[in-house]
Amino acid sequence: MTGITIAIVDDHPLFREGVSRSLSEIEDFVVVGEGANAADAATLAARHRPDILLLDVSMPGGGIDAISDIVVRSPQTKVMMLTASEEIEALVAALRRKAAGYVVKGAGSRELAEAIRTVMGGARFVSPTMRASTSLFDRRASLTRREIEVMELAAEGLSNKHIGRRLNLQEKTIKHHMTQILSKLGARNRTEAAIRCRQGTERR
Repeated sequence: MTGITIAIVDDHPLFREGVSRSLSEIEDFVVVGEGANAADAATLAARHRPDILLLDVSMPGGGIDAISDIVVRSPQTKVMMLTASEEIEALVAALRRKAAGYVVKGAGSRELAEAIRTVMGGARFVSPTMRASTSLFDRRASLTRREIEVMELAAEGLSNKHIGRRLNLQEKTIKHHMTQILSKLGARNRTEAAIRCRQGTERR
């Protein structure tokens, strides 16, 4: 089958049918199936192995929880969340499960088509309104395990000396880690870094 194959899973029939109709009108897009819940998503992935599988976050069975099963059944399928949820927690959870895109339902058909093409090109797509949150997620994800340990202790109010004692490291080593942490998080000081690190931890 030529073109980009797409499956759509959403528990609101009118919305799902509207998306399907809009995408079908685009010359190189082929909608190969529709579903309403996580079980349908898994079945569509196994049966059709679509290039793109659009999932609603809050559908029965949970869209985010369905990602892992879909990837197992059809490794080449790129999962994109198409959802009304602008909650940061949902975005971060989807990205951690390796979703390739996160599109807010307020997007028009042109933006959705652009998102699909972006993902098919190998890049990640996140709706513009959510991109600042993605930046924070990416920055925290760049921290090493040791840097996270240092930052979490700093967030508890421990000094470099006491962090060093807790981790059995020299104080100058802790200072080096803090310099790296501030740079990676784009923070001006320990307090700002601690706040950003805590936000990232809460959203894992």
